[in-house]
Amino acid sequence: MAAYMITSTLRRVLLVAKHASFQSRCCVASSRVQYSTVYDSNEKTFDKILIANRGEIACRVMKTCKKMGIKTVAVHSDVDASAVHVKMADEAVCVGPAPTNKSYLNMDAIMDAIRKTGSQAVHPGYGFLSENKEFAKRLAAEDVVFIGPDTHAIHAMGDKIESKLLAKAANVNVIPGFDGVVEVSYTVNMVVLATTFCKEGFRLSSQEAASSFGDDRLLIEKFVDNPRHIEIQVLADKHGNALWLNERECSIQRRNQKVVEEAPSTFLDPETRRAMGEQAVQLAKAVQYSSAGTVEFLVDSNKNFYFLEMNTRLQVEHPITECITGLDLVQQMIRVAKGFPLLHKQEDIPINGWAIESRVYAEDPYKSFGLPSIGRLSQYQEPIHLPKVRVDSGIQEGSDISIYYDPMISKLVTYGATRAEALQRMEAALDNYVIRGVTHNIPLLREIITHPRFISGDITTNFLPEEYPEGFKGHQLTSEGRRELVATAAALYVSAQLRSQRFLGNLSGEWNLASALLPVTINRTPRVLQCLSRDAGGDITLQYLGTQFKVRVLSQLVSTLSAHMPEKVPEDTSSILRSPMPGSVVAVSVKPGDVVAEGQEICVIEAMKMQNSLIAAKAAKVKSVHCKAGETVGEGDLLVQLE
Repeated sequence: MAAYMITSTLRRVLLVAKHASFQSRCCVASSRVQYSTVYDSNEKTFDKILIANRGEIACRVMKTCKKMGIKTVAVHSDVDASAVHVKMADEAVCVGPAPTNKSYLNMDAIMDAIRKTGSQAVHPGYGFLSENKEFAKRLAAEDVVFIGPDTHAIHAMGDKIESKLLAKAANVNVIPGFDGVVEVSYTVNMVVLATTFCKEGFRLSSQEAASSFGDDRLLIEKFVDNPRHIEIQVLADKHGNALWLNERECSIQRRNQKVVEEAPSTFLDPETRRAMGEQAVQLAKAVQYSSAGTVEFLVDSNKNFYFLEMNTRLQVEHPITECITGLDLVQQMIRVAKGFPLLHKQEDIPINGWAIESRVYAEDPYKSFGLPSIGRLSQYQEPIHLPKVRVDSGIQEGSDISIYYDPMISKLVTYGATRAEALQRMEAALDNYVIRGVTHNIPLLREIITHPRFISGDITTNFLPEEYPEGFKGHQLTSEGRRELVATAAALYVSAQLRSQRFLGNLSGEWNLASALLPVTINRTPRVLQCLSRDAGGDITLQYLGTQFKVRVLSQLVSTLSAHMPEKVPEDTSSILRSPMPGSVVAVSVKPGDVVAEGQEICVIEAMKMQNSLIAAKAAKVKSVHCKAGETVGEGDLLVQLE
């Protein structure tokens, strides 16, 4: 019966494969997202800028510098010697070994690089030294311009407790009940359900804060029910002028880290947008802010908004603001740093269309919505052949994703006249994005942007745990979807069989089976699939609707014989603890002979600035321990064995 049901679909797939050319479907010329900014060659800013960062943000800054006629200097660790940002720069200086505290956070080495290259200014990107007031002071002492706000603004907004006091004084809405230090600058928005959870959450959050920011204090605030995370982009100069450049909706998060952002927000009405923008500007003026910055708010279901924090730097998600306003924020930061006044008034700032950003990570989305993955990009193709698609990346085919740095692969941005158009383009871009060699989060991203609740705009920061309470499981096929998948796999199998019977070179009118992308039309619906692997045994792995599916296509004889093949017995994971990701062992809480309870912490693994407590799956006696604090472990490495 199943064979009969897929016959018509299979026939359509085979006909499309025969008569459609892959190149004609996927290599059309298209326009890309462009800024409307005019780069005035007569407006002199700096001759040479050092970018104190790496990866995609370093590349992003360099692109604008090139358009402005500014030479660039890259800094890099020894393992980043062949990185894309190093190749893109006019000059490059190694500032130390792989660990960030010995390279990208090594202020002495970076200051030496500035002197050596004669750089007049430094753009810090985001992360690393971007909000380090000591670094800004050291630059000022040597008459080097910091492309960012003055040190007093960095200091004022850098302490989350002090920043809220300043916001309150500037008549900016703060979360009710806030009154300063509770001795426990790291924001925790959680409901404490149990004493144990509170203790463990406090400990891990303190450790992460100390590791990432050198400050283990925690700020505990009143819980905001069903919050949205909406932020306002501000831009201010050294002449008292300040603008708000509309909002970005950043509510889709996992572990308080953003995954999908969009501009504008579906939730804000013009009055609320204006009120939030005006308060953001009030705060910027209160601290004499100059440069691009972001004021983040929590917004409840009644559109009450509360100040969360101010990021005194360029945000990861700044491209979507650039898309809807036409402003190049990096150019604006460079102009302001040189002392030029803003060229725009508040009434000049538009909301032109809609933009969506998906953060593409080397992560396994099936583990806590994304635990880091490492490896080499054996194949990599960005979907920039599609219209209105922008990809900000700092990697290329052959690049390594290591344990030392953030696992972001790129920021994938789509733009449209409407939100529906931007979402449609994002769906196509994700399907056309080829990433091989590392596990990535495209399955999760595609499910989010096609989810009915997301499409309707009914989202909060709790979206992922609410929609996937048992964890992310990938795309769930309908019966029709299953037929499409099986039909496509069968078509691939038949195409491969037919190709093997043809003379060399006589391949016209067939799928290019060596291509990474396979365009098909099934029941009049165009799809782009990816064949990730296929072997002589009939096993085919397809990326279909964003998710990987394994399909086995067998002849009748092979199918009959395969019933006699022994099945591999799965490993009993209840008695062993393996590392779910590559990382460093922070602590080991047990030793051989200890008796542990179910749910008891065994060890803590840190990867990409995130600490993960690994627990016992059952009550048992510890048989052996195969790791110790300070060691580096790989994904799947045996950590502890129970009896």
